Amino acid sequence: MAGARDAGRAAATGARPGKRRPGPGPEPEPEPEPQESSLACAAAPSLRDDGDSGLSESEESVFSGLEDSGSESSEDDPAEGEDGVSSDEGHGGTEKTTGQQVQAGSPPPRTEVASVQGQDEYAEDSSDEEDIRNTVGNVPLAWYDDFPHVGYDLDGRRIYKPLRTRDELDQFLDKMDDPDYWRTVRDRMTGHDVRLTDEQVALVRRLQSGQFGDRSCDPYEPAVDFFSGDLMLHPVTNRPADKRSFIPSLVEKEKVSRMVHAIKMGWIQPRRPRDHTPSFYDLWAQEDPDAVLGRHKMHVPAPKLALPGHAESYNPPPEYLPSEEERLVWEQQEPGERKLDFLPRKFPSLRAVPAYGRFIQERFERCLDLYLCPRQRKMRVNVDPEDLIPKLPRPRDLQPFPTCQALVYRGHSNLVRCLSVSPDGQWLASGSDDGSVRLWEVATARCMRTVPVGGVVKSVAWNPRPAVCLVAVAVEDSVLLLNPALGDRLVAGSTDQLLSAFVPPEEPAAQPARWLEASEEERQGGLRLRICHEKPVTQVTWHGRGDYMAVVLAAAGHTQVLIHQLSRRRSQSPFRRSPGRVQCVAFHPLRPFLLVASQRAVRLYHLLRQELTKKLRPNCKWVSSLAVHPAGDNVICGSYDSKLVWFDLDLSCEPYRVLRHHKKALRAVAFHTRYPLFASGSDDGSVTVCHGMVYNDLLQNPLLVPVKVLRGHVPTRDLGVLDVAFHPTQPWVFSSGADGTIRLFS
Repeated sequence: MAGARDAGRAAATGARPGKRRPGPGPEPEPEPEPQESSLACAAAPSLRDDGDSGLSESEESVFSGLEDSGSESSEDDPAEGEDGVSSDEGHGGTEKTTGQQVQAGSPPPRTEVASVQGQDEYAEDSSDEEDIRNTVGNVPLAWYDDFPHVGYDLDGRRIYKPLRTRDELDQFLDKMDDPDYWRTVRDRMTGHDVRLTDEQVALVRRLQSGQFGDRSCDPYEPAVDFFSGDLMLHPVTNRPADKRSFIPSLVEKEKVSRMVHAIKMGWIQPRRPRDHTPSFYDLWAQEDPDAVLGRHKMHVPAPKLALPGHAESYNPPPEYLPSEEERLVWEQQEPGERKLDFLPRKFPSLRAVPAYGRFIQERFERCLDLYLCPRQRKMRVNVDPEDLIPKLPRPRDLQPFPTCQALVYRGHSNLVRCLSVSPDGQWLASGSDDGSVRLWEVATARCMRTVPVGGVVKSVAWNPRPAVCLVAVAVEDSVLLLNPALGDRLVAGSTDQLLSAFVPPEEPAAQPARWLEASEEERQGGLRLRICHEKPVTQVTWHGRGDYMAVVLAAAGHTQVLIHQLSRRRSQSPFRRSPGRVQCVAFHPLRPFLLVASQRAVRLYHLLRQELTKKLRPNCKWVSSLAVHPAGDNVICGSYDSKLVWFDLDLSCEPYRVLRHHKKALRAVAFHTRYPLFASGSDDGSVTVCHGMVYNDLLQNPLLVPVKVLRGHVPTRDLGVLDVAFHPTQPWVFSSGADGTIRLFS
């Protein structure tokens, strides 16, 4: 207690303590001891309580802020000594002493605990840390914000914070009254105010200005050249060069060989020049589409206004100024028909231009366009055109098919409208506008017989039965049945016996057509029967068994299509209603179906049930021709709008494939009876042969590949190929054209 009180008196009176005990080294200069009244105030209760670190109630109230001022009674303040010096007075004594030290230029005060006279001061402090009172270490001082102490001394006792009861007004008065307030700093380790000496202030100023902290350090002192540049008589070393400096290094050679090998193998690449072009990236690439920015990705900006032209100028060129007639015409037109919404006018200067009268109306229309005009974003897809082309087999892998022109059949003097091949493939019948039917030998292109019929031949059909030699010819309003008497005489004789074996009924029934026997003169020309109709006949076709044939009349109504039975010489009309304007008909090769093609649709009728089975929609403007596959499950249609439509009856009523190989109207289409081939003839004078493979597997779609374009006919009067027909046994195709010739392609 006596030592602590003596230290407090010394701090209050500004007296310096005695010198330290001399050590083994030179005697140090006397240093002033730090004057801290708070230390005396804080150390007194700890000594009074015999080492107890607890606080009294009054001290707790001081640190907790319960008392407003520092005036405490002598009974409650344990830091008062016998002389009655309070903690505030001790603090004032510390300030005075520190001021005297600063004026005298003494070194900064130390923060060590005042040693009691007569004790060993080195027993409580080490020589390395004699200036450090707080031994808490690198612990953040913010941890002690809520505690009354700021750390611990070497004995483990608490180092209490100084009393901070001064408000901002007191600090302002100190700032105005104290001339050394600007050099006062707060020690964060102890919480006390420390005033810097002149040397410390000078050090801080030098550091702030970027100078060295030590005044004696000269950054511009002259350099000392340790080695002279003059030639010396005795050099530092004159040892001769080593032998290894003249011999290539094996290690470097190995490194070079490795690098050469790496360059050859491509492991080491030459440095590429840097690309200095700026790289851009999508800022919203990873944006959530549900977010606000994500919803603006598909934002379609409003269309911009068109830029003004010469007509909108205040001084337009003369050609833009309307005449009086044009002005009257513009005024009589409707607002929607006018090319311009205004009449161009000319003004002498821009200053003479009046206010625009339609300004508000145009602004209003612009606002309507901005929020009422629907806008659509069209995504552009970059597709390689080669990827759109299907991978088709090579044509040489699909042989045989006709590739070149073999024979030309000449003899008709006008365009050849139709042709037909005999079931054995030996004979060919053709009809022309010159009023004759010619019978040709296929192998030699020789005209074997010419039958004049006295009118334009619209259709020719050879009976498909090999045992019957009969040709049906459609001329004007009649169908002529001819026996050409070619080939086997027995077949020709049996055909005449079949026709003559008919016995007419006692009561003939009313029929839409009349069956007439040929006269003797006509029989010599090959005519056997004549079927007369009320309207012109445009097409005749046989059933697969050779007993029925269907004809198409150029009439309106339900009698456009008639079916004739040869054995019973009967005719009937299968329809009660008109299916539209009929273009052509065809029998199904295997089932009792009749296909009727109108201008826009192809209908499939069941003859036994007498009902409509299917209605095919070719999506063409005008159907011109029809052909049925030998298997009966596929149909092709030609149209005048240059389309060839393939239907799969088991798949859909819509087209399976639409082929556009011709540039002009299609006149005829045909299937081969044995080979997977079909052909089409057009007005452009070409015949296109395609490979059409139909598989037995219902899950596999037909394979359609165009293989050859055959040219030979010369278009005449805007007409080209009028009819095509395949040879029944060979991969040959016949075509008749408007140039009056028939051509065989093999």
